Amino acid sequence: MERTEPAAPVRARPAGGFAYTESDEEKRRGVRRMKLFATGLLLLAATVFCLAKWAQHSGAGSWAGYVAAAAEAGMVGALADWFAVTALFRHPMGLPIPHTAIIPTKKDQLGQSLGDFVGENFLSESVVRSRLSAVRLADRLGGWLSEPANADRVTTEVSTALRGALTVLRDSDVQAIVGEAINRRAATMEIGPGIGKLLEQVVADGGHRRVVDLVCERAEIWLVQNGDSVMEAVAGGAPGWTPRFVDRKVGERVYRELLRFVTEMRDWPEHPARGAIDRFLRDFGNDLQSDTATRARVERLKTEILARDEVQDFIATAWGSLRRMIVGAADDEQSELRLRARAAILSFGKRMASDPRLQAKIDGWVEDAATHIVTTYQKEITSLITETVASWDAEHTSRKIEAHIGRDLQFIRINGTVVGSLAGLLIYTLYTAVTG
Repeated sequence: MERTEPAAPVRARPAGGFAYTESDEEKRRGVRRMKLFATGLLLLAATVFCLAKWAQHSGAGSWAGYVAAAAEAGMVGALADWFAVTALFRHPMGLPIPHTAIIPTKKDQLGQSLGDFVGENFLSESVVRSRLSAVRLADRLGGWLSEPANADRVTTEVSTALRGALTVLRDSDVQAIVGEAINRRAATMEIGPGIGKLLEQVVADGGHRRVVDLVCERAEIWLVQNGDSVMEAVAGGAPGWTPRFVDRKVGERVYRELLRFVTEMRDWPEHPARGAIDRFLRDFGNDLQSDTATRARVERLKTEILARDEVQDFIATAWGSLRRMIVGAADDEQSELRLRARAAILSFGKRMASDPRLQAKIDGWVEDAATHIVTTYQKEITSLITETVASWDAEHTSRKIEAHIGRDLQFIRINGTVVGSLAGLLIYTLYTAVTG
């Protein structure tokens, strides 16, 4: 009746799916011990029944009838519960009795039912919202982040992740992506009108005047430092038939006029040349917005500049410098980047812990995100359960489940023997009392 199975070899990863470990084998040994104990109770009840019947027929007294009735009911209870427990995992005594070996034969249906149960009771919108609302995630997270030690921990983890991500990224890939993004964006957007509008605003605000002042100052300094070179250049460009002293005089005059012009332009805000520059910039800004030819020339210039190797080299150099700067700041605990990040985390945590409106907003975002995920991907999540169970080997699944819950199931057999005996004794007692 009770088959004692040989110890199954421990397999690291059976074809059916999950692992069968040493812990599982230890549990199976415990199950076998409980099976032997439950079977022993059944044999004990059978032995007591036989002895009680023998004693009853030998005239031992009325007590033998009570003992026989109790032992008989105990055997019935033990056999019934043995059948029920065994039918979960295999055919009792190897007989293909209908509705037995439930786990091996109904494994896929059980997996489907489990997936449906999880979907209906754990992945529904109402359940997710109620559980997240009860957790009060924003309040707890705010209190946790407002602790300096936790803010330091978060800053360290974020810095490590940032450093790892930048280290993994290949410079060539990033440069290609950035270059392509810049080129694509620049190709689809006309820059002339935007530059023209900006230029008009700068002129209207007088922002260009500082640039003119700077140019005048630098031009004056250069003329003072290079006066001889200017005069020689003017004299050298004179015709060969003019006397040398005339050439020098002309050069000196040109130099003085240039120096005077630059000085007056620097010191006189209302200088006519400044007004000419203002008019030129206003007209150029207007042309950039309304003149088709000017806008077309700007677009051609933009295309030529972006196509130059120097621009791509600049992108590569800029990314490399930026990456080194960020990695260095992430490594340095006293860097401005990490200090500012830590201060921002502390400030955000304190605000989140004390501001009910912010807490409600964050909790709402979390609930909306979670419900969107579970409602959108509920079938995918539950199908993971059903497909995983379906991929398990039926025999192996039955053996593993039995290893985990079989010991408790054997107590059902033990309780069936004890409860059956007590019920049989009670029934026999009542019957005897009634029939007298």
